[in-house]
Amino acid sequence: MKERLTLALIGGGNMANALASGLIGRRCAAADVHVIDPGADKRAHWEELGTTAAGAPDARLSDCRVWFFAVKPQVMSEVVQQCRPWLRPDTLVISIAAGIPGSAIARWLGDGAHPYTRVVRCMPNTPALIGCGTTGMTALEGVDDADRAQAEELLRAVGEVLWVADDAAIDAVTAVSGSGPAYVFLFLEALMEAAQEQGLTADQARQLALGTFHGATQLATLSPDAPSVLRERVTSKGGTTAAALAVFQERGLSDTMRAAVAAAARRAKDLAREFSA
Repeated sequence: MKERLTLALIGGGNMANALASGLIGRRCAAADVHVIDPGADKRAHWEELGTTAAGAPDARLSDCRVWFFAVKPQVMSEVVQQCRPWLRPDTLVISIAAGIPGSAIARWLGDGAHPYTRVVRCMPNTPALIGCGTTGMTALEGVDDADRAQAEELLRAVGEVLWVADDAAIDAVTAVSGSGPAYVFLFLEALMEAAQEQGLTADQARQLALGTFHGATQLATLSPDAPSVLRERVTSKGGTTAAALAVFQERGLSDTMRAAVAAAARRAKDLAREFSA
């Protein structure tokens, strides 16, 4: 029998809702979830689900084995320190705040020269809202194997997980998969616009673009071959696909993608400096 899961969701927005939908009734009871959010409407929503809720950190946190921080990086330091009085030695802290290093959270939770290192930092992406997320995770030295398993179980409720070495790797995760859905949506927008320029209706363009992207990614997921091999199989010499790919190559698609991901990674590092002082 699994250990009872008592969970505090600090920040009751979209990601907290996604987690709850994957966990409540499957891994924990609603009554074992406590939500902290300043919004009265959000608290009312959570209470309708059967959880407890409060507008600010309170003593109920001390009863929660796992604290899940899902607040904006701009307020992370303040919120973490508000929660600190109810921290216990066995509390597992999980953060999804973009750009906030695990070491900063450990310092805010700790006592002077003794940071609290039972901290997991993770970076999910928006497909988590439909249970199809990809989450990068890294752990500080105070996280043992049981804590890792607990954190992984929580994030698997919203999709796939990947452990990486440190905060620098999480910055790369942020640039690739955290921001990545926006790259995909931009590509889809452009493909649908191009389809309409060729005479298709908006509905036809949407159906073709989404269906093609879904099918291609599923094929890439299920195939043992690299995307480069799959691309070559679609591309006949002198054919239509070759003509289109020649334009992408001429206009530097690969260079543009590398530059975009590098810019996102740099911004993640900037956020760390800005909000983790």
